[in-house]
Amino acid sequence: MTPSALPDAPDPAYDIASPERPTSPTVFNSPHSGAVYPPSFLAASRLDSRALRRSEDAFVDELFAAAPAAGAPLMRALFPRAYLDVNREPYELDPRMFEGRLPPFANTRSVRVAGGLGTIARIVGEAQEIYSQRLPVAEALARIETLYKPYHRTLSRLIARAHRAHGVALLVDCHSMPSTGGVRDDRPAPDIVLGDRYGVSCSGAIVDLAERTLKDAGFTVARNRPYAGGYITEHYGAPPSGFHALQIEVNRGLYMDERVHARLPAFREVADRLTLFVRVMAEAPLTALGSARLAAE
Repeated sequence: MTPSALPDAPDPAYDIASPERPTSPTVFNSPHSGAVYPPSFLAASRLDSRALRRSEDAFVDELFAAAPAAGAPLMRALFPRAYLDVNREPYELDPRMFEGRLPPFANTRSVRVAGGLGTIARIVGEAQEIYSQRLPVAEALARIETLYKPYHRTLSRLIARAHRAHGVALLVDCHSMPSTGGVRDDRPAPDIVLGDRYGVSCSGAIVDLAERTLKDAGFTVARNRPYAGGYITEHYGAPPSGFHALQIEVNRGLYMDERVHARLPAFREVADRLTLFVRVMAEAPLTALGSARLAAE
């Protein structure tokens, strides 16, 4: 199989909802809301489509759909996370999953690979194995070349364009989290978790603004626990250079029935409350907020 030989992969692999007038230095991204499952992937899986969808950030792109009206682009993957995860390094691959030799530069020893959640995941949900047999290495490389690399090239261009226009850029990486799991004590799970890699990927003043805005909209908010941000937040966040990256995780129990992947009646109300967050982050004075934290340090 050649790197481009993915005849049933989603084409296009992603789309961008662009504003009529791009006025914002903020870029919104939904990398895990894709739901176009290639038939060959479904055939190779030992799981049915409902089980595979457990790793999806279902409807997250809709929750943040107000971005273009606020002057900011919203990018989203159309392929599912279970097929290819762009919130990983490009070659975080588990050699046990593949027939053939992986490239020598593949990261086969990361914590995420060990947990079954590399660039091409081995499991979904509660450690359910996805594949009934090993995949050809060429299949993995084809997914990376055909889907992963174009996705990141495009996301990089959107961020660079915002930075050129405004001298600063903010990436808001949009995700959802299960309503149960991740919390290690008896406290209820928060509505929102903001991740800034423990202060490394985004100015603290920007995160403070995000937290205040979400609390004003009636959400309970936590920072970095249990989700501090993944590869995207880490890779694109460089505050000293004017590039800020903030991950937001929305509790799925607020807006969807996780058992059947259906929107709850409260979906529209939750989306409306998040619209306030979208507008504030799209219109935030990022130059002042970003430099405020750097000056304090």
